[in-house]
Amino acid sequence: MLLTRFDYKYNFMGIRHIAMAFSVVLITVSIISFFVRGLAFGLDFTGGTLIEVGYKQPVQLEKIRTNLHNNGFADAVLQYFGTDRDVIIRLGQHEESKDNRLSTQILKILQTDGEALEMRRVEYVGPQVGNELIEKGVLAVIYTLIGILIYVALRFEYRLATGAIVALLHDPILIVGLFSLFQLEFDLTVLAAILAVIGYSINDTIVVYDRIRDNLIKMRKQSVIDVMNTSINQTLSRTVMTSTTTLLVVVVLFFVGGELIHGFALALIAGIVVGTYSSIYVASALALELGVSRENLMPVPKEGANIKTP
Repeated sequence: MLLTRFDYKYNFMGIRHIAMAFSVVLITVSIISFFVRGLAFGLDFTGGTLIEVGYKQPVQLEKIRTNLHNNGFADAVLQYFGTDRDVIIRLGQHEESKDNRLSTQILKILQTDGEALEMRRVEYVGPQVGNELIEKGVLAVIYTLIGILIYVALRFEYRLATGAIVALLHDPILIVGLFSLFQLEFDLTVLAAILAVIGYSINDTIVVYDRIRDNLIKMRKQSVIDVMNTSINQTLSRTVMTSTTTLLVVVVLFFVGGELIHGFALALIAGIVVGTYSSIYVASALALELGVSRENLMPVPKEGANIKTP
């Protein structure tokens, strides 16, 4: 493997204060944007109508989108469903959503193109269901964070655990801030991506922490900063390869996966980049600032181990 042949000696901890200040600025902007601009919730959370139609011949989504846009349905989200003859149309809340008037109106608009098609499915998601999904989604994130926090607190010394916990909060805050700042649609797929990013980020942090803990015990003549730099460099090839291969898959999903999972793919792309960054410059740097030392990680001598037997 090409990446594993190099002896990396980057001074990551040398610019930790700049990186931490950068993170503080990003978190501040994200929180302000969340409270000022809010989130552009998708149909999953706001409620709306899902319509599935089937065409006799392959059809272009852009043609359907333009037709709906010109007839007052600018919020319509379209996606192929299995083949390029089957199309899913997602619409926001409309006054006529609860009865068949909306689906009938959509069918008439689509038939003006002269295409032969049939209505296959109509589903309505009410505002109450949307509110319940928001509540359950938030609870899912909170339960995930609590579970991981308990695991990290039990596994690591409290200074390392604090760094991991802050990094764990850092990543989803920045993703939510990204979607709030640019008013990107926030739906259930984005929420699922945030949960995946939380797991990805903590996994990367634990790999770095394990190496730091082992090296602090083995490399007793080096300073803590040097040990941290050495540990991060030793795991760098693994981090780069894992992040790059994962990013390749997600980037392909973003460009060819369809409009419906753009938000999911974008959240994962941002999460992988931010998660890799935070495992080095948030988790490790914060543990260093909290004063983690070699003495904190040395194994406790067993009682009576120094008593010599006659």
